[in-house]
Amino acid sequence: MNLNGNGIDDLAVQSLADTLKINHVRFVLEDLANEIFYEMFEYLDMHDIYKGFFNLNKRFEYLIINSKFLHQINISNISKIDFENYYINILIPYRHRINLLRLSNPFVAEIIFSPPRLILQFIYLEKLILEKIQMKYLRKMFNYLMDLPKFYSLTISIDDHIESLDLLFINLFNLLTLKYCKIEHETKNSQCPISIYLTEYSSSSIQSLIINGRFPFKSLNNVLCCLPKLRHLSINALIHCRDYFEIQDLFPIKLKYLKYVALKFDCIRFDKVEKILKDFFHNVQILHLTTKYDEEYLNAKRWEDLIVSYMPYLCVFDINHQNSILNNNLTYHDSIKQFDSSFWIKKNWLFTHQHDWTKHLDIGIFYSTDPYRRKDYGFHWEIDEENCSHFQEINLNSVQHVSIYSRQITNIYLNYFPNVTQLTIKHYFQTSDDSIITTLNHMIPLVQLKKLTIGSYNFPFEEIIKLLRFTPNLYALKLNLLSMKETNLQLIEQNENFQYVSKTNKIKHLDLRESCTLNQIQLIVKLFSQLEYLKTCMNRKEIGQITKYLLSRNNNKTQHLFFLCISETSKICLKELNVLIKSENLLNHYFIKFINRDLYLWW
Repeated sequence: MNLNGNGIDDLAVQSLADTLKINHVRFVLEDLANEIFYEMFEYLDMHDIYKGFFNLNKRFEYLIINSKFLHQINISNISKIDFENYYINILIPYRHRINLLRLSNPFVAEIIFSPPRLILQFIYLEKLILEKIQMKYLRKMFNYLMDLPKFYSLTISIDDHIESLDLLFINLFNLLTLKYCKIEHETKNSQCPISIYLTEYSSSSIQSLIINGRFPFKSLNNVLCCLPKLRHLSINALIHCRDYFEIQDLFPIKLKYLKYVALKFDCIRFDKVEKILKDFFHNVQILHLTTKYDEEYLNAKRWEDLIVSYMPYLCVFDINHQNSILNNNLTYHDSIKQFDSSFWIKKNWLFTHQHDWTKHLDIGIFYSTDPYRRKDYGFHWEIDEENCSHFQEINLNSVQHVSIYSRQITNIYLNYFPNVTQLTIKHYFQTSDDSIITTLNHMIPLVQLKKLTIGSYNFPFEEIIKLLRFTPNLYALKLNLLSMKETNLQLIEQNENFQYVSKTNKIKHLDLRESCTLNQIQLIVKLFSQLEYLKTCMNRKEIGQITKYLLSRNNNKTQHLFFLCISETSKICLKELNVLIKSENLLNHYFIKFINRDLYLWW
C-alpha cells in the first residue's frame, strides 16, 4: 500500500478520481439535447452509431429507432453474428430511410436483396456500393434499380470472371437517373472481354464513368457516343482485342461537358489514340494518360500540334509513358529532350524520367511532374550518371501509394512522399547503408502506413517482421510469396522483434499468396492475433487440419477471426469443408460459397 503524507492510499484516490471523471462525462453526455445527437449522427456511419449507442440505455435506443435522418450503411468487416443483430434491428426496420448502402461482403447482398424485388423498399436509396458481387445477382437487381426514384450512384466490384460487357452496359444505360457509375471487373488471366456491340445511339444520363478492368479499345468510340452528358471519364486498362465481327463505329458526338479524362492504354498505337482525342476531347481541361511501347508517344511536336488544334482548353497534360527507343537516329534521352521546348515551358508542363535497369538505358519511364498529380508513384530510379541530370521532385503531396521496383536504392536519389498510406515492395532491394528501414523512412513516414504489399519471393520473413515493428498502424498486409522455412519457425517465434510485433500490431486483414502449412499458419496466428480476415492458399490435404485449428473454440489467438478465404482450390473442397464443419461441430451458424477457385467461409 502506498500512503501519502496524510495516510491516504494514493491508488484508491486515483481510482476514485477516474470513476468520478467517467461518471461526469456520462452525466454531461446524457444532459445533451436530442437535437445535438441527431446532428452528430448525420456525420457517422449507421453501423458505428448502432455499435456505440444502441445498447447504452433505453434513451439512445429510442433516439435511433425514432430518428428522422437518412441512414448511411457501410457493411464491410463484420462477423455473421453482429450482422444478424444489425440486420434485424436496423436494416430491415429502417430500409425506407437508407440513402447510402455499401456492402463489401460477398454474402451480404444476397441476404439483403433476396428476393431482388426487396430493393424497391429502399425508396430513399441514392448511392449503392456492391463489392464482390456475382453477375447472376447483379442481373436480377438491375430491373428493380431503375424504379428507385432517387437513385443516381452505382459502384460495383464483380467477383466472378466476366466474359462479355455487352449486357452489363446495356443495363447500365437503362438506368435513367444514373449519374455516377464505377465498375471493377476481372477476366480469366489475360483474356479479353468480348467487345460491346452498340449499333445505335443511346442517351445515358451517366456523368461520371470509371472502369477498373480490361476494356476493349475498339468499343470506346461507340460507348462515348452513348454518353452525351459525360463530365468525368476514367478507364485503367484499354486493350486491343481481336473479335470475330468488326464493329462499325458510330459517328462521333460532341461531348461538350467532358472536362476530366484519365486513360491507360495497354499496347494501343498512338495513331488510334490520336483519333479518339481528336473526335471526342475538344473540351477536356484535365488529361491523364498512361501508355507504353509505341515510341510515337514521345513525339513532342506531334503532341504540340494535337493540343493546339484539337484540345484548346487543356490546362493539365499529365502523361506516364514506358518505352524503349527503336529509332537509330535518336537515343532515349534525345527523344525526351524534345519536351523542353518553349511550348511546354510556357504552359509549365514539366517532365522527368526514370530507368528500371542500368543495363538498358534505352528504356525509360517518362512522366509529368512538379507538381506530380497522381495518387500512385512507381519508384525505379536507376540513373545514367552521364545522361540523366537528376530532377529532385519536390511536390509529391498527391501520392498515397508508392510502389518500389528498384533492386538497389541510393539515398542521394530519394524523394519524400509525406502523405503515403500504402506501400508496395516488388523486389528485395539493396541499400547504400544496408538498412531497408532507414531507406524507407527517408522516403515515407512508415508510422502512417495502413496497407503493405510485399511481392518479392526472396524477402526474408525476419526482415518483414522487423519492418512491421516500424509500421504500428498497419491494417492490411499482403505477402505474395511467404519466405518462411519450416526449419526455423521456432527461432523466428523466439526473436525479440516477433515478440514485440505480436503484442503491438493492429493488422486485421492478411492475404498470403502461397500455400501455407499448419505449422506456418500457427506461427502467423501467433503473430497477428487481431486478424478478422485471412486469405491464403492451402494444400488440399491440410485444409481440414488448418480449418479445425482456426475454428477451435480453445484457440484464443483466433478469437477475432470471422472470415476465411482459401484461394486457388478445387470445388470439391466446398463439400469436404462443409461436411467437416458439421461433423466436428466447429461452427453453429456460417455461410460458405465457392467463386472462381476461391472458397469463402463467414461466421
